[in-house]
Amino acid sequence: MIDLSTLSPAEITVMGSVFCVLLSMHFTMQLVSQHLFYWKNPNEQRAILIIVLMAPVYAINSFVGLLDAKGSKPFFMFLDAVKECYEALVIAKFLALMYSYVNISMSARIIPDEFKGREIHHSFPMTLFVPRTTHLDYLTLKQLKQWTWQFCIIRPVCSILMITLQILGIYPVWLSWIFTAILNVSVSLALYSLVKFYHVFAKELEPHKPLTKFMCVKGIVFFCFWQGIVLKILVGLGLIKSHHFWLEVDQLEEALQNVLVCLEMIVFSIIQQYAFHVAPYSGETEAKMRFNKRD
Repeated sequence: MIDLSTLSPAEITVMGSVFCVLLSMHFTMQLVSQHLFYWKNPNEQRAILIIVLMAPVYAINSFVGLLDAKGSKPFFMFLDAVKECYEALVIAKFLALMYSYVNISMSARIIPDEFKGREIHHSFPMTLFVPRTTHLDYLTLKQLKQWTWQFCIIRPVCSILMITLQILGIYPVWLSWIFTAILNVSVSLALYSLVKFYHVFAKELEPHKPLTKFMCVKGIVFFCFWQGIVLKILVGLGLIKSHHFWLEVDQLEEALQNVLVCLEMIVFSIIQQYAFHVAPYSGETEAKMRFNKRD
């Protein structure tokens, strides 16, 4: 047994974070193994595996940042870029999963006739660029897909530029705000396309619990984002101070964020067990439906 009284607060924090990461990986790998065992629909389940791995990726990423709490600004920027690039991949795969649920194949241009002609209502400011009302066809679906995939391109490009400029020492505050604005517009457009897709196919998607899946994905991102904003505000107000001479206050802020993310990924990995359950592929769902029909 380990005598915790002999350990420093930093060592206890690292050990606790290790436990959180391992627990998050345990729940995620449990779900992954179930899908691999009932590998019935590769297109859907491949997307699901990429999505559910988001929790351990975030946890491991935060743990690495915690191990090097005195890391340089480019190092922390690199870790953030890894998380956000994976987020972009997850958003793209989430859209692909929704397309699969409604039996739409963009590559083969397969759109069931009952979907064609459905109205898509756009709101401001999108009405500045597209008509307020459009009708569903291959071109409009392609447009929604492009609005999602643009984030998968812009996010990595911006990350590479930001890290390079930071290393070169030519990364002023005003430029960081420009990158922030570009990325916020990009991710907002990607999310807007997902919401529009859901509104058009809400009835067909309902059995697949799309909102639960979507909130599971975006919950990780938004929770981490707003949590980071709150920590920055607390630092700015002087409520978080560094009492440890080996850590600057901004490094302490990063360390707190990383510890909290490691802890929270346990919760999200548990929620994913429900949101991305293997039942639709194991035959359990069909068995329940047949049983309910007999009743």
